[in-house]
Amino acid sequence: MRSFQVCQCGAPLQLAEQPTPKPTGTEVVLKVLAAGVCHSDLHFWDGFYDLGGGKKLMLADRGVKLPLTMGHENVGEVVAVGPRARGVKIGDKRLVYPWIGCGTCAVCKRGDEQLCTSPRFLGVFRDGGYADHLLVPHPRYLVDYGKLEAAQAAPLACSGLTAYGALKKLGALIRREPVVVIGAGGLGLICITILKAMKGKGAIVVELDPDKRAAAKKAGALAVIDPRASDAVQQIQKAANGPVWAAIDFVGASDTARLGVDVLTKGGTLIVVGLFGGDLTLSLPLVPMRALTLQGSYTGSLAELRELLALLRRITLPFVPTGTRPLDGANAALADLKAGKVIGRLVLTPAG
Repeated sequence: MRSFQVCQCGAPLQLAEQPTPKPTGTEVVLKVLAAGVCHSDLHFWDGFYDLGGGKKLMLADRGVKLPLTMGHENVGEVVAVGPRARGVKIGDKRLVYPWIGCGTCAVCKRGDEQLCTSPRFLGVFRDGGYADHLLVPHPRYLVDYGKLEAAQAAPLACSGLTAYGALKKLGALIRREPVVVIGAGGLGLICITILKAMKGKGAIVVELDPDKRAAAKKAGALAVIDPRASDAVQQIQKAANGPVWAAIDFVGASDTARLGVDVLTKGGTLIVVGLFGGDLTLSLPLVPMRALTLQGSYTGSLAELRELLALLRRITLPFVPTGTRPLDGANAALADLKAGKVIGRLVLTPAG
């Protein structure tokens, strides 16, 4: 089995060759058809998260150990099953849910494995899909993705699910009011598509990069706005034709979170998704006086991934622009993503 691993943070991924895993118990082995290159992979590659104020959260603080095969957005073909694996067979092509918890705590039992405090996330705490084969602990984490192309389906395990989970937290509000979407990377662009599928009012997209603003407009954004404009807040409010009730920050930087707070009306909600880094200072009396809600959102549950796929099967909408690279191109793909050269998503295709 070939894989590309983080062996030293900040250094190029290294090729590793080792025996292809043999499944035991409920385990399933897949030949990887598509592995998404997600922006959060850059944090594993760099080795830390920027907490603002000169503070960092290191990989070791999260319990991440090297060497690590990244890749948590995976589609594969089943090539071997353990003796107790039920519900899949050789040749099945499946999307892999990577946010696997311990399975026994109260959080996992209620179905929110992505919030488990003893996680086993693929591509984070266990080896992921930057490889030609992937070991999955149980068939329950394998989801039928229907007639989608493998490269389109793979990012749904994180990018799509994360956008869907954030939108769900806004409830029925999305059908009454436009949502301000901060960032038009892969997450922001797929959020526009999912918002349409959920019959939402629409997205007002805030993005620095003019090419990404153009991609957002092409995807169906109600308006696209450069946050560097001196009147950016006023432009956003004008595009909303009234008060702004909801914003989702898919960047998660100090400036973007500040903009998200500033643009909201009294009673508004800001959902922070991105992990770019930084901090946010709030005047505490204004939080209750403005009745603001500031909420974090971390991916989504297995049930929500199944909901998302069922939703997307019922519609015909343009998907996010998706480029493919061979497995050997993993380092170049990460470098391009870090440099901001990617419009939409990049997907590795280990199977060719």
